[in-house]
Amino acid sequence: MQEKGTISIHTENIFPIIKKFLYSDNEIFLRELVSNAVDATQKIKRLASLGQYNGDLGSLQVEVSFDEAAKTITISDNGLGMTADEIKKYINQIAFSGATEFMEKFKEAKDANEIIGRFGLGFYSAFMVADKVEIQTLSYQEGAEPARWICDGSTEFEITEGNRTTRGTDIILHVNQESEEFVSKHKLQEILDKYAKFLPVPIKFGTKTEQEPDGEDEEGKPKYVSVESDNIINETNPIWTKAPSELKDEDYLAFYKELYPFSEDPLFWIHLNVDYPFNLTGVLYFPKVKNDFDFQRNKIKLFSRQVFITDEVKDIVPEFLMLLHGVIDSPDIPLNVSRSFLQADSNVKKINTYITKKVADKLADLFKADRKAYEEKWSDIGLFVKYGFLSDDKFYEKAKDFVLLTNSAKENFTLSEYKEKVQAVQTDKDGQLIYLYTNEPAKQDAFIQSATRKGYDVLVMNSPIDNHFVGNLEQKLEKTSLKRVDADVADKLIKKDDAPATVLTDEQVTQVKAVFEKAITKPGFKVELESLSPEELPVTVTMDEFMRRMKEMAQMGGGMGFYGNMPDSYKVVVNGNHKLISRILENGDEGAQSQLAKQAFDLALLSQGLLTGSELTEFVNRSVSLI
Repeated sequence: MQEKGTISIHTENIFPIIKKFLYSDNEIFLRELVSNAVDATQKIKRLASLGQYNGDLGSLQVEVSFDEAAKTITISDNGLGMTADEIKKYINQIAFSGATEFMEKFKEAKDANEIIGRFGLGFYSAFMVADKVEIQTLSYQEGAEPARWICDGSTEFEITEGNRTTRGTDIILHVNQESEEFVSKHKLQEILDKYAKFLPVPIKFGTKTEQEPDGEDEEGKPKYVSVESDNIINETNPIWTKAPSELKDEDYLAFYKELYPFSEDPLFWIHLNVDYPFNLTGVLYFPKVKNDFDFQRNKIKLFSRQVFITDEVKDIVPEFLMLLHGVIDSPDIPLNVSRSFLQADSNVKKINTYITKKVADKLADLFKADRKAYEEKWSDIGLFVKYGFLSDDKFYEKAKDFVLLTNSAKENFTLSEYKEKVQAVQTDKDGQLIYLYTNEPAKQDAFIQSATRKGYDVLVMNSPIDNHFVGNLEQKLEKTSLKRVDADVADKLIKKDDAPATVLTDEQVTQVKAVFEKAITKPGFKVELESLSPEELPVTVTMDEFMRRMKEMAQMGGGMGFYGNMPDSYKVVVNGNHKLISRILENGDEGAQSQLAKQAFDLALLSQGLLTGSELTEFVNRSVSLI
């Protein structure tokens, strides 16, 4: 048997194009060839189970080997094998059935996954690293003869009699000069660990030496002997392929350590398992996230039938859950197409919705089952929940019952509980419910204490997402607004009808205002006199809630650039009922009045962290002289 021929493609030579388009992702060749070998072994097993193959299956496995001297990499399986006619059909014809369409549609393709698989080019990814590819194969069919196919990267091929004596296929890559890095144990192990770690058929890569017990020595100490065994690189039955009832907590934790060796134990996990209307399995973990680096380093891994595909899962997993870790496996996700196709695919949308529901249900169950444990985890999971609350309406519908608000006394409340707690005291004269919050409890402590003295409660909103969460709460809660505790003096944060009476005459008000306006030389500060409780500070510096929010949004790129360019403006509230104001009025010395006013103003700036540089030095020196 000997035949030479040309692969029929109705276009120019496709091999240079494969190399050009896929060069940046050339390690994919091993994923594709090992996956094909796994398919061949699974198919023979299936035929045997159907009674269509009665021979001895033997130990089904795939083997990857290399020869550094000959510069070859070989992928061997003991699966179906092929006849010469099947080689012509599957290798020469079907693999290129989509070649013309590929040339038409994907000339501008940037992602290797847009090409491989979709157009049957998986096998030909071998030519990204090989000058010559050889197939040695023997079909499972009775009376079949071994066949050999060889191709040098042109459209020319040759089929001759092969030398394989057992059922299965060897793919031998004669690696080109630019790709010699792949002919190494370290490099091949790295790629296999990445793509083949959980394949359903054992993947052998060389051998390993292990120490096994071998009795005891003369002193009664255990002896060991070195034993050489196959190096099987994969776990064929990872936990996501098993039923949750078969697994214990230790299994989930051990798997997490296998995926992310240097991470702390996760908080909890969700086992995904659905077969209608789409197929999806997996395990998602809620991690303890300490910094941004953890987000970038540990991503959700996407598999298709246990073959690793990518950890870029943005279109499959809802964006707010990208902070989770773990594994998703679905044969229904069209992995080998462009992202625009992915985004429009109905299965992907259903999977996205399903994952959102499963996460929401898990959180709701945890909250109901053990609220104390849930609250202890809140500092770690609050970011996920709030992000989902903001960005996903379906998640919000469930999360509104288990999102927590935490106050400055470290107490936690659901939305309904908190409304009940503060409604009586924090409703203003117009019937609007006012929630007070701090984003920097240490810095804003004076304001918190001032609010607490009036019987108000103060929430802590200091996570990276709380700036958006505050605005979102206002939209979702009826007749409710949120004010930062330093947005005004406590008496004015929640406007009531029972404001303290003023002790100053109109003339005295004008006089005090003039003293402060003269003493304050910083631009952007407007002096106002208010009748407050004598216990409040003599001077308080605040920034209007609306203006501050607009400026913060501008800084975060929220489309409020106009406000971002405006200079900061503050209100200087002078408490006309404080005894210091009486002292200023009683002191006839204009210089002394100015000094007292300046000192009170600088104290207000200091409490807000607004006193720096030479002004701070001047304040310290003045304080010493006053002592």
